[in-house]
Amino acid sequence: MTDIAKLLGDEADDLLGHVCTGFPGERLHLPGADFIDRVMALSDRRPHVLRNMQALFDHGRLAGTGYLSILPVDQGIEHSAGASFAPNPIYFDPANIVELAIEGGCNAVASTLGGLASVARRYAHRIPMLLKLNHNETLTYPAVYDQTLFAQVEQAFDMGCVAVGATIYYGSSESRRQITEVSEAFERAHELGMVTVLWSYLRNPAFKKDGTDYHVASDLTGQAIHMAATIKADIVKQKLPETNGGYRAIGFGHTHDKVYSELTSDHPIDLARYQVANCFMGRAGLINSGGASSGAGDLTQAVRTAVINKRAGGMGLISGRKAFQKPMAEGVELLNAIQDVYLSKDVTIA
Repeated sequence: MTDIAKLLGDEADDLLGHVCTGFPGERLHLPGADFIDRVMALSDRRPHVLRNMQALFDHGRLAGTGYLSILPVDQGIEHSAGASFAPNPIYFDPANIVELAIEGGCNAVASTLGGLASVARRYAHRIPMLLKLNHNETLTYPAVYDQTLFAQVEQAFDMGCVAVGATIYYGSSESRRQITEVSEAFERAHELGMVTVLWSYLRNPAFKKDGTDYHVASDLTGQAIHMAATIKADIVKQKLPETNGGYRAIGFGHTHDKVYSELTSDHPIDLARYQVANCFMGRAGLINSGGASSGAGDLTQAVRTAVINKRAGGMGLISGRKAFQKPMAEGVELLNAIQDVYLSKDVTIA
């Protein structure tokens, strides 16, 4: 097992000992082996959705825990294939992406229509697959920042996927159209029995002000998460918050003083707990993203993110570039280290 405290270093006591008071843990709908019976079965989700959610929970090293470790590889579209796969060219072949998820003990693999379709008959029965329906392609010049549908829900169903995913750029001028498209796609996915996962991101140049990037503010990401849960995302993917006070700094929208004085603090676990609270207090699962690969510090950063997510009440981590832009053995080691956080009885809910 990974020595979590050693990796956290000087932050270990603070991150492993913190107690949240704004939203006490006992008020949350926490992940667990009985999450579907205790939480999801109370919703209007069809039995096939519950079965496929259970398939996610029952696969990989985290099987039976109610936590998720997902390998997402849609960066070939989002960031270009060259930028994504040149660090380790074996991943130009989608089969190796799926093999990494299997060897890494993941609950599921998420990727593109063509990537998953090219190997679906070989792997659909070996690991749960999640099809990403839309992407921000980066070949258009000048650059356009929008999410375009690349796939239909029925295509995911036909290739044996248990889940679909999509991105909405909340705050962008295109967000209203994206909300409509994704809401309709998610409703169709639920009709066909598939789980829905939303990459609930912010995108607006005005969200960067006076040298601070409020795209990762707890209050703004929390509202994006709340809207994700509102269109019935079963699982919400969001970046770990790094700051707060976006509404106040930018001077728009609506908020309340208690958000900053009582419900959150500057502590990273409190900031993430506010994200969980906006997931209908955990009725939708929060998975935080692993972020870009920065080299030697990736393992420590991934474990730190997992500790914050778990202690905040989140459901897991979805980490791609930190894993697939390395030799496969190192990628497996990193994925296993993330999973060790969720398997550890010493990392508890704050």
